[in-house]
Amino acid sequence: MSVANNAGHNAENTMIDAESQKKTQGYNGNGYSGYQDGAGFTGGNNVSRTITPGGHPANDDLLAVGAGHRKLANPLPLGAMSFATTTLVLSLYNVGVQGIKVPNAIVAFSLFYGGFTQWLAGLWEFASGNTLGASIFVSYGMFWWGFSFIFIPFFGETGSYDGVPGVYAKGGLSPGEMESAVGLFLWIWFGITTIFLIASVRSSVALAVLLFVLDLTFAFLGAFYYTGNPHFQTAGGGLGIATAFIAYYLAFGSFFTPSTSYFTLPLVSLAVDD
Repeated sequence: MSVANNAGHNAENTMIDAESQKKTQGYNGNGYSGYQDGAGFTGGNNVSRTITPGGHPANDDLLAVGAGHRKLANPLPLGAMSFATTTLVLSLYNVGVQGIKVPNAIVAFSLFYGGFTQWLAGLWEFASGNTLGASIFVSYGMFWWGFSFIFIPFFGETGSYDGVPGVYAKGGLSPGEMESAVGLFLWIWFGITTIFLIASVRSSVALAVLLFVLDLTFAFLGAFYYTGNPHFQTAGGGLGIATAFIAYYLAFGSFFTPSTSYFTLPLVSLAVDD
């Protein structure tokens, strides 16, 4: 009996030693290939990850594959370029380039590149987890669509394509009412842009400056439609041109990353480490 008890006791100790060895060597239930609990692992390097104000890990890789935490490419350059191009065209009209007084041709840009493309970029920002970027792109995409409808005769608001300034669609608003309505429309967007500006204080200097200048653009153009003073239109057009070039800078700064370019454009992050 004594010999049997000793044998059983030794077998039990052997099993305990084997289990201890498995834990020490990193046994994970399926072999010794991993250290799921970190036991016994002493190698490797320190790693870190920057979290953006939108709440997702920062990544300057423009490729749709190879980025484990997201399935989409960076939509910011596309959205910023579509906004910049459409804003530039309308602003050139506002400063009177080539004597253009009827800006109806902006519809070709604002319906598609300015409106639809920005809307898509905003949806992709939603999928990427960037709430601010998504809100900005979707909102201004809808702005361009709404602004386009003002100049499409089918909607009965104003404008025709005969090149005569002040020709209003049949059944639409009178000239005085229309100008006041457009002025109010632009000032509402001044308020929306102010909200975005406040929300951007922890994003980047480039985005904050863009929204600030855009805010001034809406304010001056709204004043032009209310007062009819051409100086406000010229000032708004000039600020719009500046807005467009800042948006181009933001787009190119997102394009030219260390992994895709030999040089970069600083956007100057305003994010504060927690």
